[in-house]
Amino acid sequence: MVVPLTVALGAGTAQAASCNVTTGPHQKQVERFLGRTVDGKQSLADCKAIQSFQRKHGITPTMGYAGPLTWRTMNTMLEQKAAGKNPNKAGKCPTNKGRIACVDLTRQLSWIQDGKKLKYGPVPVRTGKNGTETRTGSKKIYWRSINHWSTIYHVSMPYSQFFDGGQAFHSTTKSMWNPPGSGGCVNMRPADAKAYWNLLRNGDDVYVYGRKPGT
Repeated sequence: MVVPLTVALGAGTAQAASCNVTTGPHQKQVERFLGRTVDGKQSLADCKAIQSFQRKHGITPTMGYAGPLTWRTMNTMLEQKAAGKNPNKAGKCPTNKGRIACVDLTRQLSWIQDGKKLKYGPVPVRTGKNGTETRTGSKKIYWRSINHWSTIYHVSMPYSQFFDGGQAFHSTTKSMWNPPGSGGCVNMRPADAKAYWNLLRNGDDVYVYGRKPGT
């Protein structure tokens, strides 16, 4: 359902015309995340703050509405922060394989561990969208291409490390929280992708588990 724009704020601001001042279903959670007054009522100031967040991460429509997608993105960020420096607390990524790159789709997190010792991360990642999900299970890096060019998507994929067919770790300039997600690869921030490139080698294990929110 498309919620109509509210223009009853007066003609004082041109910005108001692009702001949805309807109270969203996740109003209180979004207000709390943004450090706003938590009253569960949308205001123009709330809307502008939500819009700023949406613009930063490419969430559309960018109307300042506290809807499901905006809150889901924020909640993922909260779960990532809660992981701290112990992302494998639940023991879901194998600790008996030596060096291994772990990918938790549920929290959109990845890290490298050696046994139980954390070697790098955890870092936010952007995995496959609905319909092109990053496949779960045990994998191994089988091909590395530092300046890879995708002939499928016609985009640069720096620091590509392929572990399952065409699915790879690689750098991107998009926000890690940009929906709906990748074509199946594990997108990383440039510095993180470079660190993975320097730490991993062909034959190293990769383990992907969980389920990305929204898939």
